[in-house]
Amino acid sequence: MSRFGVSPEKESALEKKMSELGIREGDIKETFIRSGGPGGQNVNKLSTCVVLKHIPTGITVKAQKDRTQGINRFLARRSLLEKFEEQALGRMSPQNKKIEKIRKQKKRRKRRSKIKPENDTGS
Repeated sequence: MSRFGVSPEKESALEKKMSELGIREGDIKETFIRSGGPGGQNVNKLSTCVVLKHIPTGITVKAQKDRTQGINRFLARRSLLEKFEEQALGRMSPQNKKIEKIRKQKKRRKRRSKIKPENDTGS
């Protein structure tokens, strides 16, 4: 039986990644709070939002993407690993790479619009 409500393959991949990075379950403090937003009565009555804190590094993540606590526990651990990799190893997560790419595109567009002369039709 899965601990997080995800497939055994995903769970084993998460555990493997945690062991590669040297993160133990004992180093993680897990708390649950009530979520908000869409999800109906289930979200408002149950503590489905998961907050994880990696005690040695002080990294904190929060997950309330899904209506179930188990999947949010899995998602929180995954995002904790991404943040840990980014901070400890200096790697950028795929999400941050995407954000950086969009930021560069916007900067490039802004530069081009300033350089491009305005069309004057009056006179």
